Amino acid sequence: MTPNRLKRAWAEGRTTLNGWLAIGNAFSAEIMADAGFDCLTIDLQHGFLDYSDVKGMFQAMRASGVTPMARAPWREPGIVMKLLDAGAFGVICPMINTPEEAADLVSMVRYPPLGTRSFGPTRVNFAAGPDYAAHANDEVMVIAMIETAEAFANLDAICATPGLDGVYIGPADLTLSLSNGALPAGLDREEPEMIEAIQTILAAAKRAGIGTILHCGTPEYGARAVGWGCDMVTIAADVSLLSAGSKAAVARTRALLGGDGQGDADGSPSSY
Repeated sequence: MTPNRLKRAWAEGRTTLNGWLAIGNAFSAEIMADAGFDCLTIDLQHGFLDYSDVKGMFQAMRASGVTPMARAPWREPGIVMKLLDAGAFGVICPMINTPEEAADLVSMVRYPPLGTRSFGPTRVNFAAGPDYAAHANDEVMVIAMIETAEAFANLDAICATPGLDGVYIGPADLTLSLSNGALPAGLDREEPEMIEAIQTILAAAKRAGIGTILHCGTPEYGARAVGWGCDMVTIAADVSLLSAGSKAAVARTRALLGGDGQGDADGSPSSY
């Protein structure tokens, strides 16, 4: 089986960078895969895509050597196992609130006797190698999202779940839940209580010997999170990159054209 480069990097203590894919398109996935990320995560929970999109996206990512990951829409064995069979080298699962839910997630990812994953590596048998099944339990990563007050209360027990490789901090939902809605959702938290919460999760994961990932909105915040001890940071998403780049191009062009660049009243460009 092709080694899981992300797992190797964590074992060696190397910081890793994750990109986020929410647009269901193989070409945009291929472009992101060429950017130099350690791994890319296809988002089936909130992404504008479904399983039929995932197949081509994984195929497009393969040539780059980037580690292919996926966020499942929920803790449901059917979709988790299909994502693995399609080629995911790791699954991130949202809203894991208890150690029992974490153990259930781990079981879905591991073949017997370590779990209950059904055998049928349809594509991954070719993408990762014909000996995939013999090594998948050791190579495939399972990541639980910590993003609720309940999960925060059960933090140590979740992190201690046998077979769990790491936790993924979702700062938007975590902020909503811990503040009981008093603080708005969003990334890159600056509130002292939220930074403390993030660092508490980091410390619990370190005690348990597993990795920690933080979803960030900017490279600058990602660098701060690495300084706090994160093993991986998500620093860019296809949607936000496309949005920011398009807006910047329009704003810059209008500035170069002078004024607002809207053109004359009849619709013709004012600078032509």
